[in-house]
Amino acid sequence: MASSFRPLNRRAMLRGTLAAGAGVAFGQLLFSGTAQAYAWSRTLNQGDSGADVTELQIRVAGWAADSAGHSRVSIDGDFGPGTVAAVRRFQAAYGLTADASVGPNTQAKLNALEQSDGSTVHFNWSEFEDRVSGDFNGGKLSASQVKENARRCMYKLEALRKKLGDKPITVNSGFRSIAHNADIGGASDSMHLYGTAADLDVPGVSNKTVYQKAETCGFSGLETYNTDHQHVDSRADLGRDWWWENGTV
Repeated sequence: MASSFRPLNRRAMLRGTLAAGAGVAFGQLLFSGTAQAYAWSRTLNQGDSGADVTELQIRVAGWAADSAGHSRVSIDGDFGPGTVAAVRRFQAAYGLTADASVGPNTQAKLNALEQSDGSTVHFNWSEFEDRVSGDFNGGKLSASQVKENARRCMYKLEALRKKLGDKPITVNSGFRSIAHNADIGGASDSMHLYGTAADLDVPGVSNKTVYQKAETCGFSGLETYNTDHQHVDSRADLGRDWWWENGTV
């Protein structure tokens, strides 16, 4: 789907910029390889740790909170209180026993949200690829790192879609190469360059409603809802400060 872009303005200048003094924290877990039809080998509970917990956290990251707040699920491989709360919200939303124990039923639902190519059931790689090149090359990170960030964004968007009553979400702009971003007047350190951002359109739902639901999905960057789309990103995952332009926090 064609993307709609605007000339550089105040929001474009603000969006995706580095917070003063903030470092870029690119840890190994941030760019772990994608999992397809993930082979859960055990029931996961609070106190567990490992790569399977990391994957769990990626998939429930969109269930970070019940109400607006600077809350996110840490992707650290440790099944702590934040992961427990997110799992319970996920389970309740999908009609499962909300006991925070990730056994066969919860694992089956988690796997039902992915497609065989590693994308998610309601979002495709093509929606996140650069609109000019059609791939994930030419950004601020390697193509594999950008693609992994896009995958993580997809899972948060699955949660947002569910919270909006299963309303279809159109991604107008996902990853942008440095060249493409410059051509359309994007901020020089836009989160789109890292694959962590998406510009959304939800037909029949106001941007304000989308924004307010996104406040509960672990998105640490939200552009004002008073525009022609809703921008969301996960800048805190890259070591940036939170930025909610119309935030309630």
